[in-house]
Amino acid sequence: MVRKKSFVLVMLLVVISLISFTGCQYELVKKKRLSPEEERALREEQKREEEKRLFEESLAKKEYSGIEGEVWESTQLKDIYFDFDQYDLTVDARRILTENAKVLVAHPTVIIQIEGHCDERGSNEYNLALGEKRAVSAKLYLIKLGVQGSRLSTISYGEELPLDTGHAEEAWGKNRRCHFVILSR
Repeated sequence: MVRKKSFVLVMLLVVISLISFTGCQYELVKKKRLSPEEERALREEQKREEEKRLFEESLAKKEYSGIEGEVWESTQLKDIYFDFDQYDLTVDARRILTENAKVLVAHPTVIIQIEGHCDERGSNEYNLALGEKRAVSAKLYLIKLGVQGSRLSTISYGEELPLDTGHAEEAWGKNRRCHFVILSR
């Protein structure tokens, strides 16, 4: 009789354990199922995290004379180029700025400085003014694309910091540009 009671008691405990375990598994499965909206939100969050990771990997710390503290450059922020003696944005420059704007909108804490550069032709004063017009053109277009103006500053280096020190059209074409430096992230 004692044996029968013990057997019944053990079986009862086994059944209760199985029911509890199955119930817990049901709750786990139930919690894993997401609504379509939740799945979409989860995918978007994962995409943002991946974009953030890729952006962080694209950063290179740089030292600039005249800029205190740390600054960075990103391979995701591309330079734009200008025709001789022009500050109007070319079709290619607009395309690149559109891509740059996507990066900046995706990273709303990033503050950049847009550097305007020129080739060596023209006076220092003229090239400083032209470099400023180029930087301002880029800034205004980025604002038009949804980047907050408070996150953008401009500076002109004129002909003072050439990318290519050559004295021919190939070098000059590389020097007529706007370059993007990250001041804060």
